[in-house]
Amino acid sequence: MLVMGTVVILLGAPGAGKGTQAARLSKAMGLPHISTGDLFRENLANETELGKRIKGFMEAGQLVPDETVIDVLFDRVGQADCREGYLLDGFPRTGPQAEILTERLPSDWPVLVVSLDVSEEAIIERAAGRLVCRTGGHVQHRTFSPPSKDGVCDTCGGELYTRKDDQPEVVRERLNVYAEQTQPVLDYYASRSLLRSIDGGGSPDQVFEALQGCLGAQA
Repeated sequence: MLVMGTVVILLGAPGAGKGTQAARLSKAMGLPHISTGDLFRENLANETELGKRIKGFMEAGQLVPDETVIDVLFDRVGQADCREGYLLDGFPRTGPQAEILTERLPSDWPVLVVSLDVSEEAIIERAAGRLVCRTGGHVQHRTFSPPSKDGVCDTCGGELYTRKDDQPEVVRERLNVYAEQTQPVLDYYASRSLLRSIDGGGSPDQVFEALQGCLGAQA
């Protein structure tokens, strides 16, 4: 059983399956699933004060400062549903963000950090085979869930296509950026004996089972 106030941090490269596993863990553990990307979009759409601050940096062509990112996060986790803990999906992204997060968290709140390790080749294969429906946005895969009819969505009959973001050269660049930015995060949590890694290359069910076992052992 998790201690009240537990923060679970799920890390992994783009395409490692963080979003899928975070959603499953959130439901299984009864913890809110928090994604800073979603929070940014919500604040921008609702034109909140934080959203206006974010928009100002973006319109100036600047990166949103770490302190502002943390402000957006703590605006969300300060809500009632996060009082017993929450699950962070892909955050922190940089070493400074990890340090600021530690400073802002209550000192008695346990932090559980798990990294999904997936090889670059496997991530590129996953991305290159992904097929998206132009009509309904449904997702299939050339290898893992091939369409019954080539180029046609099994769900709605719409046209299936490969996104530019899923081209191998684009995926490699994203992985390079992730490795450069996030290695300090892994080093930071490893130095505090908080980092655990699991093989994220298996099936979604296998990875989920491994995650539950890892988190159960740490709780």
